[in-house]
Amino acid sequence: MDTLTRITRSKLNLWLAAPCLAGALLLALPPAAMAQPMPAPVAPSVRGLPDFTDLVEQVGPAVVNIRTMERVSASMGSGGLGDEEMQEFLRRFFGVPTPNVPRQGPRPNRPQQPEQEVPRGVGSGFIISSDGYVMTNAHVVDGADEVLVTLTDKREFKAKIVGADRRTDVAVVKIDATGLPAVRIGDVSRLRVGEWVMAIGSPFGLDNTVTAGIVSAKQRDTGDYLPFIQTDVAVNPGNSGGPLINMRGEVVGINSQIYSRSGGFMGISFAIPIDEAMQVSEQLRTSGRVTRGRIGVQIAEVTREVAESIGLGKPRGALVRGVEAGSPAEKAGVEAGDIIVRFDGRAIDKVSDLPRQVGNTKPGTRSSMTVFRRGQNRDLNITIAELEPEQTARRPAARSSEPKAAGTAVQALGLTVSDLTEAQKKELKLRRGVRVDAAAEAGARAGLREGDIILSVGNTEIANVREFEAAVAKADQSKPINMLVQRGELVQFVLVRPAR
Repeated sequence: MDTLTRITRSKLNLWLAAPCLAGALLLALPPAAMAQPMPAPVAPSVRGLPDFTDLVEQVGPAVVNIRTMERVSASMGSGGLGDEEMQEFLRRFFGVPTPNVPRQGPRPNRPQQPEQEVPRGVGSGFIISSDGYVMTNAHVVDGADEVLVTLTDKREFKAKIVGADRRTDVAVVKIDATGLPAVRIGDVSRLRVGEWVMAIGSPFGLDNTVTAGIVSAKQRDTGDYLPFIQTDVAVNPGNSGGPLINMRGEVVGINSQIYSRSGGFMGISFAIPIDEAMQVSEQLRTSGRVTRGRIGVQIAEVTREVAESIGLGKPRGALVRGVEAGSPAEKAGVEAGDIIVRFDGRAIDKVSDLPRQVGNTKPGTRSSMTVFRRGQNRDLNITIAELEPEQTARRPAARSSEPKAAGTAVQALGLTVSDLTEAQKKELKLRRGVRVDAAAEAGARAGLREGDIILSVGNTEIANVREFEAAVAKADQSKPINMLVQRGELVQFVLVRPAR
């Protein structure tokens, strides 16, 4: 007997036994009590459970099925490889012995096989305007040679890809039709954790499948530019690009990702907030691409220990680990080790807030920025540049081949450091700091190693070994000492706990 059957029968037995139990209690009551009218039986409460039928009728016609096609040669579509190619494939990749057939020479007159279209994938989408604009995920249409959109009334259209943005996984396609039913866009700021939501899509190609659940969390950081909505709505392959709908019949998100160890639904799914998606779609419809701002910094999270050690208080902002040469940040005076705490008047509570806020700023805009530097806030003005489609990482500077200067041991930290030569400063593009020649005990436990450059100790800039020793001597040896350390082209705060 399978699990479902056992559960069903056990519930059935419980309900069948209930009247018998009530009768036994009734016989045990005294006559006076039996004369009292018995209260009417109360059905199990269903208060709070939503009815999705009206929502399905309202939103369902605006949800579409999307199929993508790919052009391949007829030989690939019908079997892929010829006899000789197949034998070679089996031998090389699977170790399958092949008959000892003499290999034929090249066939120069072999006719070229015509191309044919084969199915590539299935996804979902929804109509955002009555004149045929459809929103879906970028990964649904990525690499497709042809996109087919099927409406709930079974009409099928060839769609044109208006634009796709991989960073947010949003795409817009256009079909040649008018008078179409379109969805209503909801307000994501009103969405609450625990609220009922519904999804409509084509999981595994099953058109117009409806699933429901609740909002599990908001502002989930799973991408650079998007704070995702997490739900427990059943979402599977084919649901991608379909709408997430609230109880008012409004679209609040695009179902995009799931967390899974098996490839199927495991109770955790993610949707792109519709307000972010609509901003992207407007740019796609206008220019076919999305432009984003950039300022040219590498950033990292500010930990609680670092925040307390440098006087920032609670962990907030984005730690600047590196500043690109010639970037807007360098021109504005941003330095490695700064913590950006505000951008355009809005607080940077966590590191992921900065790329989102900068990315949503139009290139060429002059913006304000507040950085926390050595215990004080400083206001800077910065002109936003445009984020290029692909960023090429710069290679770290090569290590100097000049002989090292004599080192000085700092016993409490287990560090041996030396002054930077003028050649090293020029090569590393630094005006200050000391070089770590050796790290042991406390320094090694903190992660320091040979070649690191210590730029500051306890919020105090250091230019040489003498200033480094003075800053260490001044620091409270009973607490971790924060050091701003550069490795390659990136900087990071390191907390060194002196040996006692």
